Amino acid sequence: MVAARRLLPRWAVSTAAAAGAFPKRVKVVEVGPRDGLQNEKNVVPTPVKINLINMLSETGLPVIEATSFVSPKWVPQMADHAEVMRGINKLPGISYPVLTPNLKGFQAAVAAGAKEVAIFGAASELFTKKNINCSIDESLERFSEVMAAARAASIPVRGYVSCALGCPYEGKISAAKVAEVSKKMYLMGCYEISLGDTIGIGTPGSMKEMLTAVMKEVPVGALAVHCHDTYGQALANILVALQMGVSVVDASVAGLGGCPYAQGASGNVATEDLVYMLNGLGIHTGVDLQKLMDTGTFICNALNRRTNSKVSQASCRL
Repeated sequence: MVAARRLLPRWAVSTAAAAGAFPKRVKVVEVGPRDGLQNEKNVVPTPVKINLINMLSETGLPVIEATSFVSPKWVPQMADHAEVMRGINKLPGISYPVLTPNLKGFQAAVAAGAKEVAIFGAASELFTKKNINCSIDESLERFSEVMAAARAASIPVRGYVSCALGCPYEGKISAAKVAEVSKKMYLMGCYEISLGDTIGIGTPGSMKEMLTAVMKEVPVGALAVHCHDTYGQALANILVALQMGVSVVDASVAGLGGCPYAQGASGNVATEDLVYMLNGLGIHTGVDLQKLMDTGTFICNALNRRTNSKVSQASCRL
C-alpha cells in the first residue's frame, strides 16, 4: 500500500459554536494498541506496536491503552506485552494502562512498569463463561485480588463491563444487570467504568435506557462508553451518551479491532471519526486530528489493510 497523507477541510480543524448541553471537554481513551490489535490473525511485530504507541503519544491523546497481560495461550497477539511496555516512550501527562485479568497478570504488568491497569467484567453470564470460564460473581471475586494489590501499590484500576448493550450468546441484556455489575465494580474500587457495546448492536434508544439505569448506581463522572461500530451506530450512541453527561469515550485508531469472543464484531469506533465529530460540536479533546490520521495511515500500511475511519477515507488524497 502506498502511504497517502490525508488532508482535512480547513473548517474541520476549528471548533464550532458553544456545545450547549454537551460536555465542554471529552477525554478520549485510545484502545487501538490493545483492543484494536488483539484480534489480528497475524502477529504484529513488536517494533510496529511500539511505533504505533509512540505516534499516538504525539497526537495529544491523554490515555493510550498499551497492551494486555493475559496468557499468550489465550491471546497470542499480546505475548510481547513486557517488551512493548519497556520499549515505548512514556510521555509526561499521558497514561498507558494495560489489561490485567488476574493477580499474575497484574504483577507482571507492574514489573514491566505499568502505572495503571484495567480489569474486564461483563453483564452476560454466557459471555463471561466463554471468555474467562467462570460466572459473573466468580469473575468479580477473582478481581478482588487485583484490586487489593493495586490499592497496596497505589495503582488506579479501570473497569470494563462488556456486553452492556447486547451479547452474542444471550442476545439482549437487561439494563438492570448492567447497572448491577457496574455498581459492584465501582464499589470494588474501579475509578472509572467503561460500558462496552462489545458486538456493536446497540442503538441510541438502548444506549439511553442502559445509561439511565447505570447512572442511578454509578456517578456519571465515573462512566465511559466503548462503542463498536458493527451496525454503524457507534457515533450516534456516543452522541446520546454525551447528551446524558458522559465525558469519557473509548476509541480505536483507524477503527481497528473486534473481539476474539464475539464473532462478527467489527472494530471500535474510529478515533479519527470521534475526534472529527467532537471538533464539530466545539468539544475540546486536545487531540491533533491530522497527526491522528497520519498514525492511522501508518498502522493500516503495516497491516496491509484499508482504514475503517470514514474521515480518513473521505480525506485521502492518493
